[in-house]
Amino acid sequence: MTLQLKSGVMVLALITLSWAPSLGQTPERAPLPDDEHGTTASDSDQPQGQPLPGIVKGVVTDPSGAVVAGARVRLTREDQSPGQEVLTGADGQFSFANLPPGPFHLTITSAGFAPQTSSGILHAGEIATVPQIALQVAETLTEVQVGVTQVEVAEEQIKVEEKQRVLGAIPNFYVSYVPDAAPLNSKQKFKLALRTVVDPFTFVVVAGAAGVEQAQNHFSGYGQGAEGYGKRFGADYADTVAGTLIGGAILPSLLKQDPRYFYKGTGSMPARFVYAIGNSVICKGDNKRWQANYSNILGNLAAGAISNLYYPEQNRNGAGLTFENGAIGIGATAIANLFQEFLIRKLTPKLPRQDPAKP
Repeated sequence: MTLQLKSGVMVLALITLSWAPSLGQTPERAPLPDDEHGTTASDSDQPQGQPLPGIVKGVVTDPSGAVVAGARVRLTREDQSPGQEVLTGADGQFSFANLPPGPFHLTITSAGFAPQTSSGILHAGEIATVPQIALQVAETLTEVQVGVTQVEVAEEQIKVEEKQRVLGAIPNFYVSYVPDAAPLNSKQKFKLALRTVVDPFTFVVVAGAAGVEQAQNHFSGYGQGAEGYGKRFGADYADTVAGTLIGGAILPSLLKQDPRYFYKGTGSMPARFVYAIGNSVICKGDNKRWQANYSNILGNLAAGAISNLYYPEQNRNGAGLTFENGAIGIGATAIANLFQEFLIRKLTPKLPRQDPAKP
């Protein structure tokens, strides 16, 4: 009985060997782990006709060669199949199992490091170890946003305006060639007004006007000679100071209006003409909206009223002088605006770079 059993086993073994392929006909392949723990899968578990899956693994380090734990490794494929992600372990290693053969692409990211990529081709049943991936320290890009306040913008624009001089000599401070210039605060309005009344050329203009008045014996109550000229000069300069401070600083601050003329420079000649004349009675508010120019109108009337205090008694006709001087002031503003719109810009050598009408 025992002999017969042994004979049967031998016959069965011979039959099995006769059906098995020879060792020289089968390529040697490393056992394929099913997972990261090293469990192997036999060829019998793979459906017939499908290529054997493989493994992609590697290690992530920093520039010094030290392993990087917790780095995120994402694997994508060209066949648009869903990507896979793993984190490197404490030893910096990562592994993707059960991958079909074909090209693959790795993207490695980690806080404080620049993203790194790696690519390769996985063959059927292969355990592909990618070259060591060394992450580089990310360049620190510090974005500094400098908050420039409206006051600071206006201050820079005033500095440009204070350099504007017709023919390089006559002050042209109250003209903005920037259509959307920042509104001025009260301090800046007073600064511009004072800068105007103390400018040397202002004294030259006042001196010339006083000389003409004396030659025509205007305001005869002042008399002639040096004394008469001095009184005329003082009265004219007082008119200039009062009109500039009241119409260019005090009222614009109280009424929140911009005392400057905003150069248009575009459109038809008639449109620019109307714009220039109109700006004697309209102006921009600090909210950048057009409104009635109460500052200029009331400023000229106020300056005319104040002039009753120092003009000769025979020339003080109360309300008449007030409205006369006020009307003269408004008319002078309209004429000045026309010169600004059509002539003065061409004679002003220093203009801001933002000038939109500049060819």
